[in-house]
Amino acid sequence: MHIAVAGNIGSGKTTLTTLLAKHFKWEPHYEDVDDNPYLNDFYEDMQRWSFNLQIYFLNSRFGQVAQIMKTGKTIIQDRTIYEDANIFAPNLHAMGLMTTRDFKNYQELFNLMVEFIKPPDLLIYLRGSVPSLVKQIEKRGRAYENSIRIDYLRRLNERYEAWISTYEFGKMLVIDIDEINFAENPEHLGMIVNRVNAELHGLF
Repeated sequence: MHIAVAGNIGSGKTTLTTLLAKHFKWEPHYEDVDDNPYLNDFYEDMQRWSFNLQIYFLNSRFGQVAQIMKTGKTIIQDRTIYEDANIFAPNLHAMGLMTTRDFKNYQELFNLMVEFIKPPDLLIYLRGSVPSLVKQIEKRGRAYENSIRIDYLRRLNERYEAWISTYEFGKMLVIDIDEINFAENPEHLGMIVNRVNAELHGLF
């Protein structure tokens, strides 16, 4: 079984992936942030490195999903391949940070790749306001994220909401991080566990 956690930068994807993996004894697959050779350069010069970064993420996530499909294990994945293609790459193109030529190349590659993979059995979407995202980003203190602009997060949020409103690949669970603090409140985490159980296995 494949469960995926989606959401904007700072929404708590990695934290929730870790907590649910521990609770359900699932195997976590994390976004490749620490070893990503383009991330620092991207935040320094988005226009120069946007295409390189998106291709790196596309390749990395395609490899993850291919691996998930081969194993007989239940996997929980931090961020999906669909977010790159529906949110991050189009946003960079719209902001003039990725050329139309590169964006078209990226889209064609993505469309080819998704023919070979299956969507997650359950998508967990972490919805959060920009102030909540900023608070989380500041709390974790990653140096390369210091240059993230408020309007960049806002644009991403708008694209996430548009994508989620039309998501039809399978089951979906929406969690509002403005109201649910699963990282620090065990009761809130318990609520999410119950909702995940209900989605995957029914209420009884």
